Amino acid sequence: MTRLSVNINKIATLRNARGGNIPNVLKIAIDCQKYGAEGITVHPRPDERHIRYQDVHDIKPIITTEFNIEGYPSDSFIQLVLSVHPHQVTLVPDPPNALTSSAGWDTIKNKDYLKQVVSTFKKNGIRTSIFVDPDPEMVKNAADTDTDRVELYTEPYASSFNTNQQLAIEPFIIAAEVAKKVGLGLNAGHDLNLENLNFFAKNIPNLLEVSIGHALIADALYFGLENTIQMYLKQIR
Repeated sequence: MTRLSVNINKIATLRNARGGNIPNVLKIAIDCQKYGAEGITVHPRPDERHIRYQDVHDIKPIITTEFNIEGYPSDSFIQLVLSVHPHQVTLVPDPPNALTSSAGWDTIKNKDYLKQVVSTFKKNGIRTSIFVDPDPEMVKNAADTDTDRVELYTEPYASSFNTNQQLAIEPFIIAAEVAKKVGLGLNAGHDLNLENLNFFAKNIPNLLEVSIGHALIADALYFGLENTIQMYLKQIR
């Protein structure tokens, strides 16, 4: 069964825009779990423009499902993850000033570096996932780093979905089949929403987890948080 992990970065963005503690990021994390989310994802960036490092420390004790921390593995990020000890860390190749994730890792050029980072986390009992494009070679070479999973970068699927659904999904089906063949668990995320999620989940074999933030939080403005989470869960069941 595919799990839904809710990325709460946008809640922190809204809080930071005004200062203070409204909306309360911790309460949102608690409520997302209460309303059916099977994981909470955060992506702290160096400028802390949304999730702050202190938020990550504060959130961990209230997690009753699964905690996923994603980000670029800088020294400070690695130390944060090791000190918090989440269930999963997702390695994303974002430069410090990136607005949002825009590509997966080149697991050939960065194989030695990723192998070293993955080893650090796995020695500490933290499951690792590497953010990759739906490219069979990137998936194959990710397996050589000893990572547990890969997360497929789904923006290309989302952007092509309304033009040709079958053409949009095809590279992801192939990547998923390669992941299974080389023994990797499979996650996915970026621009998945109520319109395109069901087709993706039905067609991608062995999909363990989707991480969704921007679209889900935007939908919650109209439908309410509890209802929205249930609507997303229905798309992957």
